[in-house]
Amino acid sequence: MLNAQDRAIVKATVPLLESGGEALTTHFYNILLAEHPQVRPMFNQAHQSNGDQPRALANGVLMYARHIDQLEQLGDLVATIINKHVALQILPEHYPIVGACLLRAIFEVLGSEIATPQVLEAWGRAYQQLADILIGAEKNLYDQKAQSPGGWRGARDFTLAEKVAESVEITSFYFAPADDKPLLDFLPGQYIGLQLFVNGVEIRRNYSLSALPGNNRYRISVKREPGGVASNHLHDKLQIGDSINLFPPSGEFVLADSTKPLVLISGGVGITPTLAMLEAALRTERPIHFIHCARNGGVHAFRDWVDALAANRPQLKRFYCYSDGESPRAHATGLMDQAQLERWLPEDRDLDAYFLGPKGFMSAVKRQLREAGVPEAQSRFEFFGPASSLA
Repeated sequence: MLNAQDRAIVKATVPLLESGGEALTTHFYNILLAEHPQVRPMFNQAHQSNGDQPRALANGVLMYARHIDQLEQLGDLVATIINKHVALQILPEHYPIVGACLLRAIFEVLGSEIATPQVLEAWGRAYQQLADILIGAEKNLYDQKAQSPGGWRGARDFTLAEKVAESVEITSFYFAPADDKPLLDFLPGQYIGLQLFVNGVEIRRNYSLSALPGNNRYRISVKREPGGVASNHLHDKLQIGDSINLFPPSGEFVLADSTKPLVLISGGVGITPTLAMLEAALRTERPIHFIHCARNGGVHAFRDWVDALAANRPQLKRFYCYSDGESPRAHATGLMDQAQLERWLPEDRDLDAYFLGPKGFMSAVKRQLREAGVPEAQSRFEFFGPASSLA
């Protein structure tokens, strides 16, 4: 149990985290992944090498330290962590490992003059407080998914039923349960966890569900990433009839019930969760503006499907922007700027906007929506990888 002195000590470390938190968390990951192979499958090594994972953890630790006596100020951060943990099947036994590595990293990076026994004890109790919160919330979510119709706990055996090329980079994978029993329903915008074995090494990844439930199948649509271990394995090795383990759908970035105009904005493979959102929204009468940015028509997935929907649904307007030069199939070329986005938005800026894509793209869209007059509380986004900042 944290006391006032513990909270004061933790908050006093905030300046150190602001100046050197990424170095500390990088060292933490080096210890964790080198000495505890049982947790390696939960981490995407690409996010380690480019610094995204250490930066995300440093930001999370900093937020926690700042609000140690007002945890409600953490807002959506806790829900995001819980859902990603559940999708990857993080379990209570993983927390002591992480805690020990974090305290060791604090000591080794900050040194004994700063990381005194008193400081380490305070941080140990602070970590345990956070771990208890997450473990309890994750247990509730695991139980909820296991007890819901079609639900399950842990890994479930599926079969690849269909594999469809959607563009030169993106392929859709349709998974059917091996036991032919019903599937857990999910909300548009959620994702599933996959357990893969690549050259005998286990890895786990989350992928957005790119279609609403149907025919007792789940669909994901995956971009082949250069050097991507999981994406290249799925594209090249996974064949129809092969078995794969899936974890239950999860995620808090979902389409909320509303009658306001809906704007879905995506860049590249960020289109995938917006497809299920679009399907769901078309069952209502709300106006929908679907905006997608891609490099060119060759990499633009699902264009024909969206075009066919727009031809028969007057409520749906769609706009495409291609960055690679002129194209007769694009509504605009180059990078989408403020003026272009404003032309494609509904006149009524009291709308709900959801946007996904590369970080630079999302940062620009967030700023453009704010400058266009869209209320920030109605401008929602999600990161495919570790949560970061769009500042």
